[in-house]
Amino acid sequence: MAFIDILLQQPSYGWTNAQGELSVPSTKQLFSEAFSRINIFKSKKNWISLISWLMAVCMLPFFFVFITKYFSWPLFIVVVMYSMIIMSTHGTIWFHRFCTHKSYKFSSPVWRFITQNLVIKTFPEEIYVVSHHVHHSKSDLPGDPYNPKGGFWYCMLSDVNHQSISKTLSETDYNKAAHFMTHTGVQINSYKQYQRWGSIATPLYTVALWLLNWAAWYTILYFIGGHGLACAVFTAAMMWFVLVRAFNYTGHGKGEEKHIDGIDFDRSNLSINQTRPGLFSGEWHNNHHLYPGSARAGFLPYQIDLAWIYIYCMHKIGAVSSYRDSKKEFLKKYVAAKSEPGKVPQIPGNAAIS
Repeated sequence: MAFIDILLQQPSYGWTNAQGELSVPSTKQLFSEAFSRINIFKSKKNWISLISWLMAVCMLPFFFVFITKYFSWPLFIVVVMYSMIIMSTHGTIWFHRFCTHKSYKFSSPVWRFITQNLVIKTFPEEIYVVSHHVHHSKSDLPGDPYNPKGGFWYCMLSDVNHQSISKTLSETDYNKAAHFMTHTGVQINSYKQYQRWGSIATPLYTVALWLLNWAAWYTILYFIGGHGLACAVFTAAMMWFVLVRAFNYTGHGKGEEKHIDGIDFDRSNLSINQTRPGLFSGEWHNNHHLYPGSARAGFLPYQIDLAWIYIYCMHKIGAVSSYRDSKKEFLKKYVAAKSEPGKVPQIPGNAAIS
């Protein structure tokens, strides 16, 4: 089997059924799988899946304190803005464009660390990065860790059910998997350590960074606006942590073909360009699938890309040493070609733009 086919830990219900089609488990099966995957008493190799959910559980006290003691409409606006714009944009900047696709490079590890911790930490990089490579290789096909055809809960529970790396990789395959993470600054396990912990990231680094990040941000927020602001922002981080999983479902048309001519140019998968994720976080998803290695995904005039603005500004001050920008290629290949009589733009999986 190809490396990409064995990279992730296969769920108990499998990627495919007996007919070779996508295995669509029941909601009960999905939740049963999820609780099995976070059970460290069953195997300590489940630690990284547990950490993913433990972070969310640890945010619940901030939510309850905010709702019962500090709620106000100004702070509610802070919650909405922080979760929907700041957290979302950071997710695109850090997890998506840098950690996964290496679309830009930092001039110093210091700038990398600052960008990594610009917001409250919500899950380990490994959970996102490795599985996202599989997602691009198998978009909307069996093996895609957040295949929208599996349904809403298939995507919502994918972080623990489908996004952990396999626990039985050979040393050669583990080194290939670890290579996906080497540029991120995450402390990486040796193969012997991987055999013990079942992850690329070391537990000590992951937990220490989480605690330091939270301590630093709570302190900063407290001095700015007291416990009320701190609890509001941690509540916002929790909301983003939960709701971002729905994007894996809606961003691919909920498993249906919902492309719009002149907006969604990549027809090789179900990804679509949505206005809210695009404007709020630079997640013009169909554009991204067309040019996954681009530091910019907002190609058309109205497609504001906040993540790209951050990367570009960091480049201007010398914090980002280089980046890839596919806007000119996109405009030449798909927009200019359409306007030239007799010239047909090449669209993956589609003959032409009508």
